[in-house]
Amino acid sequence: MTPAPKSIQRTFIEAPIETVWATLVATDKPLPFFFGAVCDTTDGLKPGAKMRMVHPNGKIAMVVGEVLTFEPPHRYAHTFQMTNIDEPPCVVTYELVEKDGGTEFSLIIGDAVAGSKLHKEMVGAQGYIAKNIKAVAETGKPAFSGRMVTLMSPVIALMSKSKQRIEHWPL
Repeated sequence: MTPAPKSIQRTFIEAPIETVWATLVATDKPLPFFFGAVCDTTDGLKPGAKMRMVHPNGKIAMVVGEVLTFEPPHRYAHTFQMTNIDEPPCVVTYELVEKDGGTEFSLIIGDAVAGSKLHKEMVGAQGYIAKNIKAVAETGKPAFSGRMVTLMSPVIALMSKSKQRIEHWPL
């Protein structure tokens, strides 16, 4: 298994770093930039904590992982395994840097297997995630694509596999 090169998506967000950070690490509501999932953890977001991204219906674990780095408001990294894909996890890192008038947001995908379905899905989602976190941090509302995914959420739940049920992915 050959590792894929890191994939980096950088976006300038016209919002203070604290706003972008709070938007990124919210655990109390569906996050449109994470396809409407709610970040769920029993220990809070800190190194070593297990986490999962749960469908808003609370019945489907979409992603599971472990927090590797949590350095507010600059860096957050975690392993990332999609529950519908039987492949090793990758590492997702978010880096925030204060810039004049806002925040540079970097989404970095690393340690994925080259050519794997997970790698393709992750690289394909980088633009969507960046566009929607930018919109939420700047305006309080997701971009059009985020609103459409939210509307499609019930259909996504119907299409989920039984192995994605939350009871198969405890924290």
